[in-house]
Amino acid sequence: MKDYKLIAKTFAGLEDVLAKEVKRLGGKNVRRGKRAVFYEGDLEMIYRSNYYLRTALKVLKEIDHFQFKNVDQFYLKCKNIDWSKHLGLEDTFSIDSVVVNSRDFRNSMFASLKVKDAIADYFREKQGKRPNVDTDNPDLIINVHIFQNTCTISLDSSGESLHKRGYRIKQGDAPLNEVLAAGMIMLAGWYGNSDFMDPMCGSGTIAIEAAMIAQNIPAAKFRKEFAFQNWNDYDQLLWDKITEPTEKREYRYTIYASDISAGNLLNAQTNARRALVFNKIKFAVADFKDLPIEMHNGTIITNPPYGERLKSENLDSLYQMIGERLKHHYCGNEAWIISSAKESMKYIGLKPTSKQELFNGALECNFNKYEIFEGKRS
Repeated sequence: MKDYKLIAKTFAGLEDVLAKEVKRLGGKNVRRGKRAVFYEGDLEMIYRSNYYLRTALKVLKEIDHFQFKNVDQFYLKCKNIDWSKHLGLEDTFSIDSVVVNSRDFRNSMFASLKVKDAIADYFREKQGKRPNVDTDNPDLIINVHIFQNTCTISLDSSGESLHKRGYRIKQGDAPLNEVLAAGMIMLAGWYGNSDFMDPMCGSGTIAIEAAMIAQNIPAAKFRKEFAFQNWNDYDQLLWDKITEPTEKREYRYTIYASDISAGNLLNAQTNARRALVFNKIKFAVADFKDLPIEMHNGTIITNPPYGERLKSENLDSLYQMIGERLKHHYCGNEAWIISSAKESMKYIGLKPTSKQELFNGALECNFNKYEIFEGKRS
């Protein structure tokens, strides 16, 4: 099969994790970009990337890359692409554009409009008619990335963001993105080799992603649709082969998920059932300060409140409680905490052994690691 230039998009801070995933999957010439990983692979690699990659948001197939001097030249280069390879007159399309530091394009809407005009004129000249735009449910999603005077045009093979795994039907007020949750677990180096706990689990995303990682359940196992299924070279037999049921990897330890809110925990249990990992997670309604769970040589990863709905003094007290609980009840374990409340994180009272910057939505966060020892080493 022919190899293509591929781009997997991700969040800032997860590029190295994603690059390792792509290499394990068999991607060629893998290199790290900004919020992206560039690599090469055939049609099977495109399908496998969408199905297996836990830290990818989108998988794009590049169809052209060029430089331009002005808007007119940009339009002509777009029009010179052989669009009939990808689109038929009865197909619909949409264009998703990103513009960075461009003198010619002040906004992404203008870039999308010029590409649309180029596609329409290409088909009118060759066939007398043109395919229609459909922004709601297009057959083909075209991705346009302009940086200064360089343009990359790709086909979006994913459609909806790959964080939409298909298992989460219940969520709380501030749900954690599934790709971010998986990335945090993999940054922590946890792959099912010990006990695991999220003591502030919300709708259960971290614990569920951990259970899927531990048992090697594909990231998109429960997802129903991908954009590549509308491509004119879609290979149903190949897709069936990739998605054939495989035996789960045995997980010999325990995943704990608790939350102070009974409603949150009910949501988490519902989502865990949908992801077929309910029997691998022990759930409890409890305040972390009273949590009775005993754990040794395990990993704790949690996403506590950041302060949007708590006064600052209450937030400081919450983080102080987290630190005291870790120090006095969870010695011998490793804890990772993500938060944008960087001042309040100081109240944890433990010295982080590493810090990683991540983004939870638009919020810049620290993802801190704490190795919890007895006595003064804490």
